[in-house]
Amino acid sequence: MHTHQNESAFDVIVVGGSYAGLSAAMQLARARRRVLVIDAGRRRNRHADRSHGFLTQDGAEAAAIAAQGRAQLRAYPNVAWANETAVAARIVGDGFDVALPDGGTVRGRRLILATGVADTLPAVDGLEERWGTSVFHCPYCHGYELDEGAIGVLAAGEASLHQALMLPDWGQVTLLLNGAFEPRQDQLAALARRGVAVERTPVARIEGRADVVLQDGRRLPLAGLFVATRTHIASPLAGQLGCALETGPMGPYVATDAQKASSVPGVFCCGDLARPAGNVALAVADGALAGIAAHRSLIPELAVLG
Repeated sequence: MHTHQNESAFDVIVVGGSYAGLSAAMQLARARRRVLVIDAGRRRNRHADRSHGFLTQDGAEAAAIAAQGRAQLRAYPNVAWANETAVAARIVGDGFDVALPDGGTVRGRRLILATGVADTLPAVDGLEERWGTSVFHCPYCHGYELDEGAIGVLAAGEASLHQALMLPDWGQVTLLLNGAFEPRQDQLAALARRGVAVERTPVARIEGRADVVLQDGRRLPLAGLFVATRTHIASPLAGQLGCALETGPMGPYVATDAQKASSVPGVFCCGDLARPAGNVALAVADGALAGIAAHRSLIPELAVLG
């Protein structure tokens, strides 16, 4: 896409065309505003075959949900799409310029960032290649399909206690400390009350579907393994614009108000970029809030309502 600064501005530029960005853009498209979506096609859940827990789409292919959303959105004639990565953003007057890799620049009166986060897994042999197929982070998304089998929680810090205490609702749980931390006595008591086994022998590697091989040679056959990843913001744009951040249990995210407005006027953030944890349903809801709020911000007369 070759669009430059001297061309007319879009009402809103949405950076990120996954579930949150699509949902935001849909609200604006239906408000008959000119919208540009910039998306490089790297959904956070691209490694997962199926998506669960999203009403009407439970068990659907994750990629198919996104593809259907794109097709429905792009049917609106006031929506433009760029299969690109937005490399920079800056405030220019009362709007924003967003730079594309080819040197072109697009201008928008408002900016919605739905660029998501990237996951960093613990350095355990065999873990990364099973991410999204038998290694997970969200029990609501993937726990039911484990059929109440043996479940492991690979500790990555104290945040893993949350997973270990929740997951007995989905199966028989073993917390693999792997030297990440040592639970306090009250935490050990809580784990015992939930029936969670605690394994202190370090993990050597993951084999088979999700079998944990310990350093002493023991093998724990598991139906699935959960891990609390560390996350980092996937795009530099929020930082370039000076959006205030908060720190969650998994990593930093952009601070927003209840309408998904960031600390920078005219910049709205939604999806995993702007919440400590999330899933498809929450991303879609966040996007709807951001899209509606961005639209309302384009109508100065609404200020008389207080």
